[in-house]
Amino acid sequence: MAEPLKDMYDEAFLRQFADKVLAAYPSFAKEAFVTEVMNEEWNELALKGRIRQISTVLGRHLPANYGDALAVLYAICEECSGFPYLFFPDFVEVYGGAEEHWELSMQALERFTPKSSAEFAVRVFLLRDPERMMKQMLTWASDPNEHVRRLASEGCRPRLPWGQALPVFKKDPSPLLPVLELLKADPSLYVRKSVANNLNDIAKDHPDVVLGIARRWQGQDPYTDWIIRHACRNLVRQAHPEALAIFGYAMSDDSTPIVTSADLQARPSILAIGDSCRLEYALQIQEGEPMHLRIEYGIDFVKSGGKTSRKLFLLSDKTVPGGSKLSGSRVHRFADLSTRRHYVGEHRIVLMVNGIETASTVIDLRPQAE
Repeated sequence: MAEPLKDMYDEAFLRQFADKVLAAYPSFAKEAFVTEVMNEEWNELALKGRIRQISTVLGRHLPANYGDALAVLYAICEECSGFPYLFFPDFVEVYGGAEEHWELSMQALERFTPKSSAEFAVRVFLLRDPERMMKQMLTWASDPNEHVRRLASEGCRPRLPWGQALPVFKKDPSPLLPVLELLKADPSLYVRKSVANNLNDIAKDHPDVVLGIARRWQGQDPYTDWIIRHACRNLVRQAHPEALAIFGYAMSDDSTPIVTSADLQARPSILAIGDSCRLEYALQIQEGEPMHLRIEYGIDFVKSGGKTSRKLFLLSDKTVPGGSKLSGSRVHRFADLSTRRHYVGEHRIVLMVNGIETASTVIDLRPQAE
């Protein structure tokens, strides 16, 4: 099994980072910094806990003046790039929240986000003063740097994974919409993905808001069309009638089902964690006009407590002639990932067409062989 992501913060990494700080700030107590970070609680800390531990201890060993401390980090930030350096914007979250630090903190988040995203750190400022912070997001949405523009969208997502939720925007997403409007045809795919994910978050609480935006934006620009299609993906998967209609997907009713027969098989149906199985499917589509189909398979993954959670995987998204017979296969590996851990038990697998379950099968997942 792959090592946990938190293990990238080992002693070698901390010493290497401390050397960079020491070169810019000769008073830095390197040994004390490493010792205090890797205290008796270190081994038990998860990834976010380790990031917070590093940023908190770092602040105790940098100049007491916040602006002077930022100056040290600015001196080394160009050589501190990538995911491991998320503690740079976290430092701003921990030490830069006072009113008198507002401008310095906004400048720091803007400067650090191209190197290690400030999407998590910015949220504490949104929670504290959403109106003021959204004005800042509007400014960032027009920045020439794609990383800063992405921060404007990603940072205010109501349900950002790993980030604090933003209840005020779950309840009323209207303050977010001017930012998304500015970014709806952004030339950067990195930014467009963020806009789509923000809208997808909003759709979980306010589907009608997002569907209204999709109708209004549709056809304005190819980049915008991609955004709304990606933003409405879960509504399509849920067979929301208006979402299906907007994107031209065929819809079933009791008298005219899309699929007249379907079959799904898993081979083998008994396997161990880490093994793979081949999923084979066959569909008969009703006679008539061509229709646009989204074909997916879903796995009801068993969780640690015994409950299940469904994850969908795309097989095909295309227009087919009426009366078509469709078939295909996909190999799925039940190996642990950093984002998903597998548990033994019966896993139900379903075949979905335009959000409607058409066939199912079951696999028995057993412990990994020693």
